[in-house]
Amino acid sequence: MIQFHNPEAETAVEDELYKLSYDIGENEGENITVALLANGFPDSENFVKKVGEALVKKLPKLSTKFWNKGNAGVPASKELLKEIKATCQVAIAAYGH
Repeated sequence: MIQFHNPEAETAVEDELYKLSYDIGENEGENITVALLANGFPDSENFVKKVGEALVKKLPKLSTKFWNKGNAGVPASKELLKEIKATCQVAIAAYGH
């Protein structure tokens, strides 16, 4: 007989609920720019670009901007984060495979 083990563990930390600060679906994304940040792993750039394409297909008035921090082993620079914050209302960061 085969027995399967469920790897999910109980946790003492409660889920922290948060409220979205932007509803990108409102008005088909009009006046909202989404930052797409790839972390530098292989395919992270392709992945976030596909996410952006899917968002714009669903929300045609939405704008996207793309960045690649180029090295998965280091944090995004303060300058990069400052630029994203200054030009975008929402950010999506992703890693590759």
